[in-house]
Amino acid sequence: MGQNAAMQDRKVPAAVAVQRMSDEQFETIRALMCDHVGIVLKESRRALVESRVVKRLRTLEIAEFGAYLDYLASDGSGRELALLIDAISTNVTEFFREKDHFDFIRGEIAPRLRAGDRKLRFWSAGCSSGEEPYSLAMALHALPGGEAADIRILATDISTGMLRQAVQGSYLKETVATIPPELSRRYLLRSRAPEDDVYRVNEVLKNMIVFRRLNLNKTPFAIRGAFDMILCRNVMIYFDHDLRTRIVSEAHRLLKPGGHLLVGHAETLIGIENRFDFVGPAIYRKR
Repeated sequence: MGQNAAMQDRKVPAAVAVQRMSDEQFETIRALMCDHVGIVLKESRRALVESRVVKRLRTLEIAEFGAYLDYLASDGSGRELALLIDAISTNVTEFFREKDHFDFIRGEIAPRLRAGDRKLRFWSAGCSSGEEPYSLAMALHALPGGEAADIRILATDISTGMLRQAVQGSYLKETVATIPPELSRRYLLRSRAPEDDVYRVNEVLKNMIVFRRLNLNKTPFAIRGAFDMILCRNVMIYFDHDLRTRIVSEAHRLLKPGGHLLVGHAETLIGIENRFDFVGPAIYRKR
């Protein structure tokens, strides 16, 4: 029986209830996520995983987890695996999240701009729907001399869905509420439709950023350095020790001498072999 025929046999109305995921099925999903993108799914996240996989079942009109896993294994294109990764990957972000990091960035870059440094490179690793790189672009462009500087930001994520949103650069009113008012007025454009509470970032910011899909589990990264700063915040918390070590090593390789690596406040390089000096909470400098 061909794949299409088999799919037809398994298809059911989307409203049909789906059975609970078995231990074996959960372990299969966990292994797929770990092997392909390095994400370690803990038992405590089982309900979240189940709910997000159910969405894929309903989209495909498949009644059972077992049938879905069969379909996943038979999809030689890898498209369904990419969609599954998109569905399970956690994307929690906001504009100017962990504000003290942006204060640190301003404090480091402002003197360099005053001294005539005009070429600056940054990497937002795990950019999700774009709030982090756009926040970074606003903070840098608004500095004295920022408009005239050659500032470029590489923004990467594993999720194609999140990257599509990021490239579009459109956000609801409640999403942009954490942007300082002076930056909102300068860099956001409101939808012309009066009934829409949608804001989009202006072209100045978009021109500063290049969005790319990148799997952090595939090292060495096909990226050209060297960066002044790398933001890999609230990303490594989902990875095992081996992958965190590889990411930190790659960050060191891709940073300029004295460049900075910023991780999330819930993360640390303690226990990871590295060649960074501690600067402040979640901030490290390349030796």
